[in-house]
Amino acid sequence: MDHDKNTVTPEKETGTRAEKTKQYNKIKLRLTISDIALNLAVLLVFAFSGISPLIAEFSRGMVQNDYARFLVFLFVLSVIFSLAGSPLEFYGSYVLEHRFGLSNQSFLQWAWEKVKSTAVGLVIGVPVALVFYSMLRFTGPLWWLYFSAFIFLISVVLARIAPVLIFPLFYTFTELDDGEVKRRIQSLLREQGIPIKGIFSFNMSKNTKKANAGFTGIGKSKRIILSDTLLEKFTPQEIAVIFAHELGHYKKRHILKNIVFSTVIIFVTFYVCSMAYGATLAAMGFSAIHELAALPVLLLYITTAGLVLMPLTNAVSRRYEVQADEYALVMTGDSRAFISSMDKLADINMADREPHPLNEFFFYSHPSIKKRIDFARKYQR
Repeated sequence: MDHDKNTVTPEKETGTRAEKTKQYNKIKLRLTISDIALNLAVLLVFAFSGISPLIAEFSRGMVQNDYARFLVFLFVLSVIFSLAGSPLEFYGSYVLEHRFGLSNQSFLQWAWEKVKSTAVGLVIGVPVALVFYSMLRFTGPLWWLYFSAFIFLISVVLARIAPVLIFPLFYTFTELDDGEVKRRIQSLLREQGIPIKGIFSFNMSKNTKKANAGFTGIGKSKRIILSDTLLEKFTPQEIAVIFAHELGHYKKRHILKNIVFSTVIIFVTFYVCSMAYGATLAAMGFSAIHELAALPVLLLYITTAGLVLMPLTNAVSRRYEVQADEYALVMTGDSRAFISSMDKLADINMADREPHPLNEFFFYSHPSIKKRIDFARKYQR
């Protein structure tokens, strides 16, 4: 029988998809590194070029109140950062996702999501920034201690309210429909004696073809969320394993542990940056730690510390993911569904199954798909 010339064999389809996935991830990595380099370069210019004193003088000429001056100064910095980074942001989050057929957004939908993200960032960020500035002004060299404690409190509050107040601004959440998937999930909950009642699906498909699931919230706001793309494209057995993975995060108290771990990191980071900042100010001739023109130096140190610590925080996250994977395998005993779900997630999300070790070390909060599948196969044996 003759074959249509345009027919593509499954092997060729797989090869083409794998090549596209590699290309997609290479571009994403380059964009990530470029974004980091750009942010550091802009901060270096602000900190040491003499531009910051000019912006500080402009702020003093605009308003009289010290806190209003600080906000004007911060606004100017933010606008310059946004202008510098917007080409990379637009290409990475809109052009690239459409180029590889992952996005479902029109340009207006994409822009509206960015507007909402910016608005939420302002509502949260402006009060935090004002507290930061007031602590610089009134607590002196101990600003890092008070501000770290404040950040801990904010983290707890956000973890509590995000699932019920913030996430619904971006997605519509509905209780999971009755059916085989819900029956399997409820059976797993009963077996483990877990009192979680919040099991929701959300319309991730309005933005992307990717699939995801997560455990969010603390206290009464804790809930497990499954994307509609996941519910549509995965079997009940695969969804049960993914759900069990999220339960693993709950049983292992990973959200609480992350808050505590992040708080320790913040205390240490702010202390070290405070010491470096104080030494630099003396060398640059600044007389007070809250001088507007000096603040980019502190922001540079905090940003650099975050980059230095990123491999550590990602290593802890990967460890938690392994623990959750192990819990899912033990709980369900279904390594075959686990492996097939990993394969599907990799394909749908165009995830790099086997990234370069350095790439995984620095940037991956989850183990690579290959490592997760190998782990399941070892468990199966």
